[in-house]
Amino acid sequence: MLTHHLKSALEDLKDLIQITKSDIEDIKAAQHDPQFERLSIKDEKLKSFESKKAMIDYEISSLMTQNPSVDLPQLLNDEQHALLDQLKEQLSELREVNKEYAKLVVIVSNLYNDFLEKLVPTEMQGYNKVASKDSSILEVRV
Repeated sequence: MLTHHLKSALEDLKDLIQITKSDIEDIKAAQHDPQFERLSIKDEKLKSFESKKAMIDYEISSLMTQNPSVDLPQLLNDEQHALLDQLKEQLSELREVNKEYAKLVVIVSNLYNDFLEKLVPTEMQGYNKVASKDSSILEVRV
């Protein structure tokens, strides 16, 4: 059962990596709608992975409880060791891809905020930002 959960978790990770890479390509091309359309799929994959990870933890815990005198490396077969190594590699790759995506999101966010500030200048009133009284774009003409 552990092997099945490991393989399934790997598939979810591969899907998450691919979705995030697609998000990176779309943000570079300024195509935001496809990213928003993939959010629900990404959410489902993340929940699925978390569930499978919990099952993996449970299976490993059960093995250790059933065999208290045996160290964990001896409880797992070669395939399970290989799958755990792949899982570690995929998690590392997902982390790197997410870092790249996060950088792009911050850049785009700063760009939009800068444009907005130039279009609708703001000033601080206490802790709140409010539109400046000198903001000509907001001038109402009758």
